[in-house]
Amino acid sequence: MKIDAKELERLAAAQPRVDLYTGIHKALRACMADALLALGRCDPDDPQDLAAATERVLNLLDLCESHLQHENDFVVQALAQAAGGTRAVLAQQLYRQLALFVAENFRHMDVEETAHNAVLWARYTDAELIELHDALVASIPPGEMMRYVRWLVPFMNPAERLALTTDMRAKAPAPAFAAVLDCTRPHLTAGEWAKLARGLGLPAVPGLVAA
Repeated sequence: MKIDAKELERLAAAQPRVDLYTGIHKALRACMADALLALGRCDPDDPQDLAAATERVLNLLDLCESHLQHENDFVVQALAQAAGGTRAVLAQQLYRQLALFVAENFRHMDVEETAHNAVLWARYTDAELIELHDALVASIPPGEMMRYVRWLVPFMNPAERLALTTDMRAKAPAPAFAAVLDCTRPHLTAGEWAKLARGLGLPAVPGLVAA
């Protein structure tokens, strides 16, 4: 199914549809940008700083390409374990490679958000898309889901954040929902947390989460 520019404009002007990509792509873009910035500013001669930066890269690669995890571990850990005289060169090489990786993924996500969404919207109702989304989310192990949540919730806008957490609270056990808030609250500004707490009907005090 070929989607041209005029078709994309028509779809953009139409009534908003269920978009399976927006939330997770915001999360991945945030994680990618975080890893790229951390690697770019890290001191390769500071073991603690280097370890923190490479850990962010590993976390990103784990989220994006789990089937390549062994290779990814090898490449990043080679930098962390390199001799002092070669670390700066290896760090710069990895930084450039990571920048290209991020750029390619940004381009890929744009294709999904435009052309892929156009196909999904042409063939499925919003109810069917929600059912598909819920089945996909249910298939993700809890530990892996929390790694996504850390990037997913903080980097949405307030309306998206409230919609997602309201849906989570309706579908997840109370302890799991509390864990989501505990995971994401440190990454929200005071204003963002206040808006979310108000929308959820929760006290804006850490540790007080209603079931």
